[in-house]
Amino acid sequence: MVSLLVLVSCKPAEKADPKKSAGSVPVRVAVATRQAVPLELRTFGTVQALQSVDIRAQVGGPITAILFKEGQDVAAGELLVTIDPRPMQAALQLAEANLARDRALQADAAREAARQAELLNKGLTAQDAADRARTAAEALAATVQANEAAVANAKLNLEYCSIRSPLAGRVGERRVDAGNLVKANEQVLVTINQIQPVEIMFTLPQQELGRVLAAQAQGPLEVRAFAAERPELADCGLLTFVDNAVDAATGTIRLKGKFENARRTLWPGEFVSVVLRIGVDADVLTVPVTAVLPGQRGPLVFVAKPDQTADGRFVKLLRTHEQTAVIGEGLAAGEQVIVDGQQRLAPGAKVKIVEDKKP
Repeated sequence: MVSLLVLVSCKPAEKADPKKSAGSVPVRVAVATRQAVPLELRTFGTVQALQSVDIRAQVGGPITAILFKEGQDVAAGELLVTIDPRPMQAALQLAEANLARDRALQADAAREAARQAELLNKGLTAQDAADRARTAAEALAATVQANEAAVANAKLNLEYCSIRSPLAGRVGERRVDAGNLVKANEQVLVTINQIQPVEIMFTLPQQELGRVLAAQAQGPLEVRAFAAERPELADCGLLTFVDNAVDAATGTIRLKGKFENARRTLWPGEFVSVVLRIGVDADVLTVPVTAVLPGQRGPLVFVAKPDQTADGRFVKLLRTHEQTAVIGEGLAAGEQVIVDGQQRLAPGAKVKIVEDKKP
């Protein structure tokens, strides 16, 4: 008979530590720093032509020539359209002839009035005869003045037959053709928009009005504008207008900025993003925007501690500027915040800092 001896240890098995058994999570970090950050208000706006003019004929008649092309840039005073001038030339000649006739009659009446006045002084004529002569001379003098005004009006109508651009700008769609008969002050022939410079109209909540006015009192405020699909084509201008009343229906205030638009990146009617700079925070704590995560109790940031573990911090996020987040509480300058890989972390987890590859 064979006996078997079995030895059983009564020492409990050691419990595995999940933090030790799990591998370190590779992360990238950035240093929380204090720096100056611009204070900006972001909104949307609409580009408007600085000046816009609807060109209409001021006299009626057939159009004899169209001297512009659609979409063409024109200078102030440039000839755009001509209307048949012959009726206006004839009217001018008639007015000048009437003026010459009445000037001759007025001169004769003035001589007669002077003669009657001399005879009255000598007692050789009656008072009423002298008065009639003086009245006739004065009436003809007034007629001459009326004829002079008629000549000036005829000359003006003749000038209106040549329609010129009142401003430098860009013409739009042509709405008439040569040969069309137009009436005075009715149909729009073409619209001209000034696009250098332009204005952008935008609105801000009424709560921001105090900050805007305070900043404007310190000096001109910079405005930047760009289309959402072309952010690289941003243009800069200056704030030129703050409305004198808040819109009671929307609780907003209207503002305008003037842009030189040298590259013509802004077009009337275009919807653009607007950034109004109202100052600079000279010394604030900042981290990259990618370091801030949404948490149940507010914004959350993971900090890489010296012992290579992650520490979760709830922070007070004041605002963001482009790719920078401004932190009010919860971090200190010089701490390393995790900007990549923090989605796989829990407080106390082991981390391995990975350096960005350099070219």
